[in-house]
Amino acid sequence: MRCFTILGPSQAGKSTLLKALSELDGRPVTARFTDALTVSQFTYLGEPWAGFDIAGGPDYLGHAGEALAASDAAILCVPPEPDAAVLAAPYLRLVEQSDVPCFVFINKMDQDEARIRDIVGALQAYANHHIVLRQAPIRDADGHVVGAVDLISERAFQYQEGQPSKLIEIPDDLHDREQEARAELLEHLADFDDHLMEQLIEDRAPPTEEVYKVLAEAHRDNAVMAAYLGAASHGNGLTRLMKALRHEAPGMEAIGLRLGVAAPLAIGVAGDTKKHVGKSTLIRALGSPVQHGSPLAGGTIGNLAGIDGKPVPEPLDPGTLAVAVKSDHLEPGFAYTATEAEELPGWTRGRPPAYARVLVPANERDDVRLSAALARIAAADPGMELTQDSETGHLVARLQGPIHMRRVLAKLAEDFGIEASEHPVSGIYRETITRTVETHHRHRKQTGGAGQFADVQLTIRPQGRGAGFAFDDTVKGGAVPKNYIPAVEAGAREAMEQGPLGFPVVDVAVTLTDGKPHAVDSSDHAFRTAAKTGVREALEKAGAVVLQPVERVAIHVPTVYSGALVALAGSLKGQVLGFEPHGQARGWDVFQALLPAAAKEDLFQALGGLTHGTAWFESRFDHYEELHGKDADRIREARAAELA
Repeated sequence: MRCFTILGPSQAGKSTLLKALSELDGRPVTARFTDALTVSQFTYLGEPWAGFDIAGGPDYLGHAGEALAASDAAILCVPPEPDAAVLAAPYLRLVEQSDVPCFVFINKMDQDEARIRDIVGALQAYANHHIVLRQAPIRDADGHVVGAVDLISERAFQYQEGQPSKLIEIPDDLHDREQEARAELLEHLADFDDHLMEQLIEDRAPPTEEVYKVLAEAHRDNAVMAAYLGAASHGNGLTRLMKALRHEAPGMEAIGLRLGVAAPLAIGVAGDTKKHVGKSTLIRALGSPVQHGSPLAGGTIGNLAGIDGKPVPEPLDPGTLAVAVKSDHLEPGFAYTATEAEELPGWTRGRPPAYARVLVPANERDDVRLSAALARIAAADPGMELTQDSETGHLVARLQGPIHMRRVLAKLAEDFGIEASEHPVSGIYRETITRTVETHHRHRKQTGGAGQFADVQLTIRPQGRGAGFAFDDTVKGGAVPKNYIPAVEAGAREAMEQGPLGFPVVDVAVTLTDGKPHAVDSSDHAFRTAAKTGVREALEKAGAVVLQPVERVAIHVPTVYSGALVALAGSLKGQVLGFEPHGQARGWDVFQALLPAAAKEDLFQALGGLTHGTAWFESRFDHYEELHGKDADRIREARAAELA
């Protein structure tokens, strides 16, 4: 069985294309494995095929990556509008990262009158591979596409609704344009074959079969992308595309080489957990034996079924798809040998998740169940990461966006019976002091048994940004015995956990200058308590101010939108650091800025609208800066309410 992945922007007609291809020759078996992935198995000219249809939208790029890793070829399905090429840019970038040979299908040609060269040129702006046009359109008097000329065989076909295309003569008014397009195709292919180059230089017409062979080898080597025309909803252009896949897609032996995995037995394509079914993993067998009970990824394979739920012949033939159930050790995003699961390359996981939310169960008794359910969802979702909020202990889900979050909450309710709510991540702010304060605190307690006594004199002073916490002592003459000094430091550190404004305190130095013990009642606990209370009293007098974290943000953005980010960064109170072309991705810039961490959510929302979902960002902490005025007042009031 050979496999391909169809990907592209929303509304490009990907599902219609897979359905039409699968119905060319025989009855397909189709199943929606997850909300991101639909699988169709079918035969074409007696050969078994499978197609993965990936839902459009940036949320699903990770799912597209995992499907590409298990595929022999990709079909980039795009709308017939030059202006829509930027929407295809993230998918072109992913395909080129994957090194999977790609066939471009310009769909819905019945709905548009744009020049094909303009569409291909617009796509080329985002592709390092050269995109060669394989067909020239035939238009009627009104400019509508009614057929196509194959630029290699120079045969013309007229589309017929619901029937195979009809072979016709090349229209007289198309001869010059067809010859020009053919010459351009041959010139590009000559870069990959010396003999073809010689024939063109000597002005000799190369044999058709030789040109087909050169293109097939270039495609299998992923040296070129060929663009085909059609309208899937009318069945137009499908046979030519399917024949190209059949002759030009490489065999599955190329998968292990691409992924850098020696002789993998299978790949995890996608995973899901459903109510009453449990965990299931869609795998593609690449070696043998893969069957119930055989070793895989260090465990044994459980039951295997087809995508329709029916039993499949075992052992699986290489290339075959199957759903593994009762195989909890198998996860998508890995290539499996008999003994190991090797993680797929980073490009398969799509964009790093930037939308962070704290998830809290509606019923406190579901806290443990929520953690387990989210872990299972995240294992099957490459666009999701889980961390833990350091202050509250609640789970933090990092996702692709609000729509992704709604899907996760719905899955928790439907498949795990857990109602949960989402909340912004709090606790990102810190506080520090603005002046030096000396303090003296005596801790004395008598409760009938052993007493508690400790006397400390401390100086607290502000430090430079990023210096953190520092402790030292200048005690002379053993006024505070050395064995108690570590307890004083521990107490001072404890006091830093929450300052007078309610936030952790940073960039403060504490010096123990003097003190006094008691011969009987002093202890580590007493000195720790004295230091903690003394430092807290000093912090109240030291001019506490709110600090907001500032992050260095790298926005990956199509070049056409880069200019608009300057104004966006300014509106978010950020500082533009500059932008430059991406080193590997053609047509992309990396825009650098410093932004308040609290503005990341606004950045996320604004980028989606400004760049039509094409841009994304990575961020890392850079420094803290003081927050003044109304913004600081608002943060302090919100924190007080949170702690009340």
